[in-house]
Amino acid sequence: MVSQSASAIPFVDERSFEKEVLLSELPVMVDFQADWCGPCKTMAPEFEALARELQGKAKLVKVDIDRSRMLAQQLRIQSVPTTMVFVGGRLAGAKVGALRKAQLRQLIEPFLPRAEGSITALEAAELLKEGRIVLVDIREAPAYGRLHLPGAVSLPEDQIKSRLAELHMLPGAPVMYCRSGDKSKALAEEFAADGIGVAYLEGGVLAWESEALPIERP
Repeated sequence: MVSQSASAIPFVDERSFEKEVLLSELPVMVDFQADWCGPCKTMAPEFEALARELQGKAKLVKVDIDRSRMLAQQLRIQSVPTTMVFVGGRLAGAKVGALRKAQLRQLIEPFLPRAEGSITALEAAELLKEGRIVLVDIREAPAYGRLHLPGAVSLPEDQIKSRLAELHMLPGAPVMYCRSGDKSKALAEEFAADGIGVAYLEGGVLAWESEALPIERP
């Protein structure tokens, strides 16, 4: 296991747990681990990668159960690694065993601060199934031609502002997407500044693919 001195993730103990976890304004994910734990070694780089990804949105910390035995006992930690999420001072979720980054993110995702108008891939897939939204691909036409999300219409970023009538005549609420979500988010913010509310897919095509959702390829 990465030693406390070498770890990029801060350790908390019984003295600092209340301040760093229970009183945190951000959601907190806690990795309960031990130096002798093999699966903990496996999970360490996944946990650190997620910490970098969620910087400013969530706090990720570790607890060494051998150095904080009373805390581990109070929280009924029976094996390591055990991952817990605390929100507003309360336990909001927990998983036992070594988790991959995607599994860790799934555990904390519901509690992350969300930008206005953002929709996750899983939320969009459900709304699409119910016929309540239409996905709008703002990438260039050749990219749309190679692959696109189910039922998506192509309205490239450089054309969409001159084709707003088409956007509002769709048979469902429009949800814009790009490759990674950055461009569609920026465009949604521009529209919002002009008083036009248009949602966007958080994480774009990459987030959609990471959830193993269907892709259309002509």
